[in-house]
Amino acid sequence: MEKEENQNSPSAEQIQDTTNETEKTEENLAEENKEETDQKPKEEIKELTPEEKIAELEDKVARTFAEMENQRRRFEKEKEEAFEYGGFSFAKEALNLIDNLDRSKHVLESDDKLKETEALKKTLEHLDIIKKDLISIFEKNNIKPIDSLNKKLDPNFHQAMMEIEDDTKEPGTIIQEIQKGFTIKERLLRPSLVGVSKKVTVKEEKTKENQENTENK
Repeated sequence: MEKEENQNSPSAEQIQDTTNETEKTEENLAEENKEETDQKPKEEIKELTPEEKIAELEDKVARTFAEMENQRRRFEKEKEEAFEYGGFSFAKEALNLIDNLDRSKHVLESDDKLKETEALKKTLEHLDIIKKDLISIFEKNNIKPIDSLNKKLDPNFHQAMMEIEDDTKEPGTIIQEIQKGFTIKERLLRPSLVGVSKKVTVKEEKTKENQENTENK
């Protein structure tokens, strides 16, 4: 029995041969997979022709020059605006001088003790001279007042602060200037604050008609 079992069981040499064959098979599979992996990128990568390479380089150079030109134009525009409108903030603040002169003039004119006095008359004349000098200096620097009275409301230059009923004017006509506006080199420095006309309401028209009818009776 033991002899038969020994004859049926594989020998150590047979087991070694089987192991070697298995290892060789695995090595062969690994090499085949490696060859396939190495071959795939080579198949996928397409080498450019000299003409295609030159065209690609020309395209990159053209894009670079276009970006440089755009940057140059932006720089030139910013430089021109800085030169022309660099004093924008200063000019806007300087307008407060004119506003303060107008307020001072209004306060003096409203003072009952100073009304119709020679001192008030001379003071107002001096204030007017100072205001004219300031406006003259502004105009020399392209800062000009906006004409508003009796003009149609223009949202680009005027800001309506109130509506005033007036049938003698076309609706939307500026009939009161609360604060004068200014421009600097065609650009709005600040808008004019104005009051515009509107039609008299129907209720008031009826009231006037009733009053006229009562007077006629």
